Amino acid sequence: MFSTKLSVVPVTSPSTAALVACALLLTACSTPVKDPTAAWSPNKIYSEARDEANSGAYDKAIPLFEKLEGRAAGTPLAQQAQLEKAYAQYKGGEQAQALATLDRFIKSHPSSPAVDYALYLKGLVNFNENLGLFSFIYRQDLSERDQKAAKESFESFKELVNRFPDSKYSVDGRARMVYIVNLLAQYEVHVARYYYNRGAYVSALNRAQLAITDYQDVPILEEAVFLLYKSYDALGMTQLRDDAKRVLETTYPQSEYLTKGFKSVNAPWYRFW
Repeated sequence: MFSTKLSVVPVTSPSTAALVACALLLTACSTPVKDPTAAWSPNKIYSEARDEANSGAYDKAIPLFEKLEGRAAGTPLAQQAQLEKAYAQYKGGEQAQALATLDRFIKSHPSSPAVDYALYLKGLVNFNENLGLFSFIYRQDLSERDQKAAKESFESFKELVNRFPDSKYSVDGRARMVYIVNLLAQYEVHVARYYYNRGAYVSALNRAQLAITDYQDVPILEEAVFLLYKSYDALGMTQLRDDAKRVLETTYPQSEYLTKGFKSVNAPWYRFW
């Protein structure tokens, strides 16, 4: 029979002493930090969270709203805390977290009277009006940016105005939908112009035609028709070129594109927002 005798390490050995010291240190470090809000009422937490948010300290307001969601679970105050947390996340630059909070609210409280506000705020989060810290230097064109957020913003505002046409948020939602449609059309024409300037005339035709087909009654379509005219001309397609010119002259009789070309393009039309 095989047998062996295990050696016992004395408790006074240096390695064991070190382990004991580490264990004591870890125990001391794991002592829970006292929650200063433990004795606060839900109303006091809400008041403190609002004060932090109003002062712009969104990083402090968000955890307070989260505590309130738990303390007041199942009450209108918890729903209010969730919405105000989403707003604080939005203002604090946490767009993804704000969208997740709003989606959770809409799913959990489909009959809440505040769903219209949740949809409106969701549209605002995706509105993507912030061009970044240095955009004023480079004058970055909104139509050059990724359009995914703009399309998602449009869908949120669309749902808002369809489901809650009389909501106080629907008026602004409709205005922003018009803005976004113009923006998306501007994007297509920007791409068409990009292709034209690089001699990719077929691609320029396709994108200009897409803008004309998908969007109606937007200012940028004047340039889209002009791009059709110029691209057909560059490709030697004279009949289609002349057709495009007639459309431009008939639809936009005061157009400066035929006399000044692309030089007639001014600063982006949307900078009023």
